[in-house]
Amino acid sequence: MAPLAPSPAKSIFSDVTAGVVVFLVALPLCLGVALASGAPLFSGVLAGIIGGLVVGAISGSHTSVSGPAAGLTAIVVAQIAALGSFQTFLLAVFLAGLLQIGLGVMRAGFIAAFFPSSVIKGLLAAIGVILILKQIPHVLGHDLDPEGEMAFEQPDKQNTFSELIEVARNVDKLHPSAAIIGLASIAFLVLWDRSKSLKKSILPSALVVVLFGVIAHILFDRLGGRWTIETSHLVQMPVADSIKGFFNFFMLPNFGQILNPKVYQAAITIAIVASLETLLNLEAVDKIDPQRRDSPTSRELIAQGCGNAVAGLTGGIPVTSVIVRSSVNVLAGARTKLSTLVHGSLLLVSAMFLAQYLNMIPLSCLAAILLVTGFKLASPKLFKQMWKEGRYQFLPFIVTLVAIVLTDLLVGIMIGFVVALTFILNSNLRRPVKRVMEKHLGGEVLHIELANQVSFLNKASLAKILEEVPRGGHVLLDAQHTDYIDPDILSLIRDFKEQTAPIRGVQVSLSGFRDKYQLEDQVQYVDYSTRELQEQLTPVQVLQILREGNIRFRNNKRLTRDLGRQMSATAAGQHPLAVVLTCVDSRTPAEIVFDLGLGDVFVVRVAGNVTSRKILGSLEYGVAVAGAKLILVMGHTRCGAVGAAVDLMCSQKNAEETTGCQHLQQIIEEIQQSVDQNICRQADKLSAEEKEAFVNVVARNNVERSTQKIVEGSRTIRELVEAHKIAVVGALYDITSGRIDFLTGRADSHMAWDDSMAQRH
Repeated sequence: MAPLAPSPAKSIFSDVTAGVVVFLVALPLCLGVALASGAPLFSGVLAGIIGGLVVGAISGSHTSVSGPAAGLTAIVVAQIAALGSFQTFLLAVFLAGLLQIGLGVMRAGFIAAFFPSSVIKGLLAAIGVILILKQIPHVLGHDLDPEGEMAFEQPDKQNTFSELIEVARNVDKLHPSAAIIGLASIAFLVLWDRSKSLKKSILPSALVVVLFGVIAHILFDRLGGRWTIETSHLVQMPVADSIKGFFNFFMLPNFGQILNPKVYQAAITIAIVASLETLLNLEAVDKIDPQRRDSPTSRELIAQGCGNAVAGLTGGIPVTSVIVRSSVNVLAGARTKLSTLVHGSLLLVSAMFLAQYLNMIPLSCLAAILLVTGFKLASPKLFKQMWKEGRYQFLPFIVTLVAIVLTDLLVGIMIGFVVALTFILNSNLRRPVKRVMEKHLGGEVLHIELANQVSFLNKASLAKILEEVPRGGHVLLDAQHTDYIDPDILSLIRDFKEQTAPIRGVQVSLSGFRDKYQLEDQVQYVDYSTRELQEQLTPVQVLQILREGNIRFRNNKRLTRDLGRQMSATAAGQHPLAVVLTCVDSRTPAEIVFDLGLGDVFVVRVAGNVTSRKILGSLEYGVAVAGAKLILVMGHTRCGAVGAAVDLMCSQKNAEETTGCQHLQQIIEEIQQSVDQNICRQADKLSAEEKEAFVNVVARNNVERSTQKIVEGSRTIRELVEAHKIAVVGALYDITSGRIDFLTGRADSHMAWDDSMAQRH
């Protein structure tokens, strides 16, 4: 049963609380990214506002949160330096937004579908690991590096690991108050998650942690001295002295540089990198969405383009979908994009009116929220899951993770993508085709099923397989499930079919090739019964064909058949190998359970597979006129007709009185002749399992009785049996396993059979 949808009121509350949590986390990240990018601090806050309100309003994603991205810091720094001023850089951001809108209109979002899931999961785990490693110093009050910096190489000339070593060497220099708040916040968040009652609380744990941090900051300030938390350990948001002062933070782009080619180079760079990062992050956040909703990628490019166009016109740095904020959003319980809009609105209101109060929040409590989020993203459960999926999933996953941690998001993703692509190519090189030796009525056929994509890289492997086809053999090249075949492969197939195969006496059949390949489908082997085959086969060989067909059916290895060709070939006449008398039960279709084609058997179906004069007439026609070599009487386990016969006999009731079926009694009486009345007297004492076993025994006895009655009741059939031209055999089909038990070893059977004979034929 599908889970019930949350009530609108509950959904709105969850979105609002998630928006508050994302706002608290996004605020220092916006400032940190701006600082690391060498841009004005307010440009980072403005980018966060635009990401929440503009992108959030247009985006089709329910959970993605946009804002200034740490992955673009290096590009922003380089482009500001190359263009000479921040306002010229804003012009490039505006043009990049227009380019993204164009990409979205052209539906370029399809690119996201080409990134393997192992790489995307590696991205999520890597962000988790980076959050843990990057936030440890901030949790302990070591705030020399900007909060939003996520790359391995940091602006303070340290890297992720050297920063941790620096912290370990200078433990005595860590700020005690900030460290106490950070560690207490982690403990509080962990305990909150483990308490069922607290998790159900209407207050989000992150908000409570922030309030705790502010109160602790005020108390430590009263202690004074080394306990006072300095400004460098707090949120540092630009404070406007008035509404007019707030709008003075905005900047216009320098349109005077519109003809500068460097501006267009920067715009193209920003558009491409921002679009790739957005698509990657969007794919990743969809993976952790509890409702597994797919975000429209091309619409997201349009939304991001609008956001960057507005950012360029007002003084903001570039925005993308950001996995850190999006992850916090999902884990905080967001259900719709209302949370994104709430977070953007809070950033706007706080920038206008509340900056001085937000500057009382210690960075260590915000770092604690991010660190705990990191543990959820890089959970041991995810690593175990990827390990169980095998090396082809685990190695790209772990390589992506390590590469992102040691470089940055985009470089790491590209490395992981190359590794995943290498495994895909290697898999195609090793198994470009699937080979199965099929035993058709006309002889053995090597069935070569081509892969979905067959490139020039597969040429050597396919050439080797074709060389191994024995002289005088038959090969079927099957392209029914293939979407693309490289011209080099098509040339190889043509050469083999037209030149190599005729010289070696190999017959080549083709199936599923499209018209554009200029290879005409042609099946040369016989995969249905013909008069020649029918005349050549003996009853023993026909029974062996049925045996082998049932084995294929049970193993789900049915022969490849061209049913359209069989329909045309059998339209003029039919030459059945056998006549099957079976029950009307819908679970026992003879052609399927014996893996047969059109025209291979006659099938007579009647409830309880009993005989009558009309049934005998059909059987006689099948063997005496149509030339079938075998009559097979096939019953089955859990037979409804047999069960009804047993129940009616044991209860001494009439079929018409019990079921309302006027003509059923004749069939019931026929089956009841195979029932052991002594056991029937004890029917009330039998368990359900014993009753089922008893019914199956009756079904078997009924098959053997029908087999005997066919021979005794038809002179035509009896004479053919005595002349060894046909055989009459019983069989019992197990509807739970699909196995058919041929009743050929009984003393009263009308055909000698043993394992050694089966092996010879």
